[in-house]
Amino acid sequence: MGKLPPKEKEFSGGSTNQEIPEVFHPAPESVHPMPEVFHHVPEVVHPAPESYLPPQVHHPAAPVPPFSSRVFYGIMFDAGSTGTRIHIYKFIQKDPGKTLPVLDSEMYHAIKPGLSEYKYNPEEGGNTIRQLLKIAKKTVPEEEWKRTPVVLRATAGLRLLTEEQAEGILKEVRSVFPSALRHFGSHTILAWVTVNFLTGHLYSNTRRTVGILDLGGGSTQITFLPKSKKTIETAPSSYTARFSLFNNTYELYTHSYLKNGLIAARLATLGALGADGLDWKVFTSPCLPKKYRAEVTFGGNTYKVSGIPDGYAGYKLCYYEVQRVIKGIFHQPYEVKGTNVFYAFSHYFDRANETGLISERGGTVEVRDFKKKAKEVCNKMTKYRPISPFLCMDMTYITCLLKEGFGFKDSTVLHLAKKVNNVETSWALGATFDFFRNFNIH
Repeated sequence: MGKLPPKEKEFSGGSTNQEIPEVFHPAPESVHPMPEVFHHVPEVVHPAPESYLPPQVHHPAAPVPPFSSRVFYGIMFDAGSTGTRIHIYKFIQKDPGKTLPVLDSEMYHAIKPGLSEYKYNPEEGGNTIRQLLKIAKKTVPEEEWKRTPVVLRATAGLRLLTEEQAEGILKEVRSVFPSALRHFGSHTILAWVTVNFLTGHLYSNTRRTVGILDLGGGSTQITFLPKSKKTIETAPSSYTARFSLFNNTYELYTHSYLKNGLIAARLATLGALGADGLDWKVFTSPCLPKKYRAEVTFGGNTYKVSGIPDGYAGYKLCYYEVQRVIKGIFHQPYEVKGTNVFYAFSHYFDRANETGLISERGGTVEVRDFKKKAKEVCNKMTKYRPISPFLCMDMTYITCLLKEGFGFKDSTVLHLAKKVNNVETSWALGATFDFFRNFNIH
């Protein structure tokens, strides 16, 4: 897209650098829970501050009359450890104040690597945001730009950097659009909202919901609505959260484990996470093929890794190594050994699909299926060149995480899904509702 003329219409904006803004401008008096005026965001492909409308001359649009349908959009950036994704949602509100909005469609696009890889070159990180915003401008009708919110939330990738490195990247992102949020909390709750909205459980008055398991690159999360009070009573206080949503109040068991995402766990298993001497050290593991030797990059650092040429390899030794990464870190909630239904996604889905446990359309597996496949992959690795050198380590880690970490039984059934009703199973949709509805998560 070439440079825009100064007077061309933009994603509008009074800018703000507040970290977690609750209200961006005075809200009009309205009985409707869905705000009719959204946060205004400046044109971001070629910033031109002098062309922005001054905040003092902006007037909120008039509320939509009761019982009238309306279409609105929301744009959410997911700045994760392995990539940056944009979710562009189109909603229809048929009966404001009485029914949930209908998600009409989602446009999704991703760029690799994640923003954390640009810690020494923040300007390039900003360019990835500009590329994705070009897609947004082609997707959202121009007449909707002024009232479409554009929000960025960063997750584990930036948390693994130093404060100075993370702020350098976020400063560049804010130069693209000032409303970028450095907000790390509540993502696991928002993923729960996404999945339960897409599966229809939030429309029901029965309060029957599903739990979620999310395995990212830098962190892993678990969230579910307990059926037993004992789960809440026996959980650490920081592992529960109460919030209101669509006229219901929920008290969830929820926690995010930093440095226990799949990629971070690889480095922890190798003994490389947080290590010094990266220029000369070679990190080895029996979880890797004996002849494998390579350099891997994560969080802006490069690590030399290899198998053990003259040593042993295979499932048993690998399980012992990854068990050390998990042991003593995870809390096992009281009722995960029961009949709760869980959806698992992100790297759970990717690795299950890569090993043939499920198809691209997803499916159901038991925890024991991960264990069986991990043994198969690891033991074949000693004789044949594997599909992926880290597949043995990854499948073993997932097995150990589910069993030794969260405490699931071998017979626990997991629903693996990348999409539900053609929408990505990530926290982004829930975060968009969070922005619109103000869940008051605490």
